[in-house]
Amino acid sequence: MLKTLDPLLNGALLQVLADMGHGSEIAIVDANYPASADAKRLVRLDGITATAALKAVLSLLPLDDFVESPVAIMPPPTGRTPLLDEFQALIDSAEGKPIQVTEMDRFAFYERARGAYAMIATGERRLYGNIILVKGVIRPEE
Repeated sequence: MLKTLDPLLNGALLQVLADMGHGSEIAIVDANYPASADAKRLVRLDGITATAALKAVLSLLPLDDFVESPVAIMPPPTGRTPLLDEFQALIDSAEGKPIQVTEMDRFAFYERARGAYAMIATGERRLYGNIILVKGVIRPEE
């Protein structure tokens, strides 16, 4: 254990987050997502919810503010779910402002996630618990 780090941020996940560069994407996916088949680099957080994984990742990962929307989700065909509202609240809280989130249909999301630098497979059982984040930059202190 390390001080001030979320305990979900294991060594493998910390390495992935550190190795990502500006504009790199990371997907956090639910238990039903075909992560083993689609991931370039896979970190498993079995038994952990997608929201807990998202909160841990956002404690270290800056979102890209050079793009219109640094976050993408896959909403169900029938509309938003409470899980997607939880994602939005965590993102806005981590960034300290409202962040635009892009909604993608299932197959477009799968295609984009396949190209992500890494993927975190969670134990999330709520349907459509999938999200992609675009890494931003840390600016120098003035």
